Amino acid sequence: MTHGAEEHAPGAGKTPVRRSWLADLGCCLRFFSRVPVPPLAPDDDPAAAPNLATAVRLLPLAGFALGVPAAVVLLLLGQTALPPLLLAALTLAALAATTGALHEDGFADVADGFFGGAGRERRLEIMADSRIGTFGGLALILLQLSLAAGLSAIVVRNGLDAAAMVILCGAATSRAAALWPWALLSPARPGGLSHRFGAPSLVTARFATGIAVLLNVGLTFNGGFSHWLITLAGAGIGALGIGALARSRIGGHTGDVIGAAQQAAWLGYVTAYLMLP
Repeated sequence: MTHGAEEHAPGAGKTPVRRSWLADLGCCLRFFSRVPVPPLAPDDDPAAAPNLATAVRLLPLAGFALGVPAAVVLLLLGQTALPPLLLAALTLAALAATTGALHEDGFADVADGFFGGAGRERRLEIMADSRIGTFGGLALILLQLSLAAGLSAIVVRNGLDAAAMVILCGAATSRAAALWPWALLSPARPGGLSHRFGAPSLVTARFATGIAVLLNVGLTFNGGFSHWLITLAGAGIGALGIGALARSRIGGHTGDVIGAAQQAAWLGYVTAYLMLP
């Protein structure tokens, strides 16, 4: 599959712009979550094979929407006497339940494969195994502990509203960041995710990033321009770091790599937010 191939501009062709965008949004919500989404437009067929090559242009918007249940859980339980760390943990549980822990699974598989295999083929073999090994289990524990500690610190230092905004904007930005390893790297495994459903071009990745940048403006109400900028950088560093590791370990991307990139971007986003007062 050739990356960076030409694609139609949003709304191009005979399909009205509104229908095309709604169909893409519905596709992203279904593919990247466990949420039952009815048809959002006449051309939105839930039974059709997803065309992720173009649909992911709206992945940041879908990510923002998928962050809403977790943000609601945070705001509601935040009115109780629950300690901040437990509040953050329950919020992360709601986030994982909404997506079916899709990205967390990829993060664990990447940790197992990249650090448990001695060669490229062995690493890919381990990543294809549904079982979680020592590296994957440890990586998930450390990831969730770090995110819970980070979110609880935001609640204590900046308040519930700021933490809810971090969840929403982080869910959008981390998914846009994860598109870059997908677009820049070639598929590491023939017949994998990219071959079956398509891969985004650089044009699509830029478009999605633009949406994420705009959505991230919500952070300026709590932290100002500095938080807006540093969180974007943190998410980008996390995702591109996974991409660089994937290039060196397996020579390309897989679906697990994209999931791991999203989680690394999410952690980078939260960490970056906390770097500023």
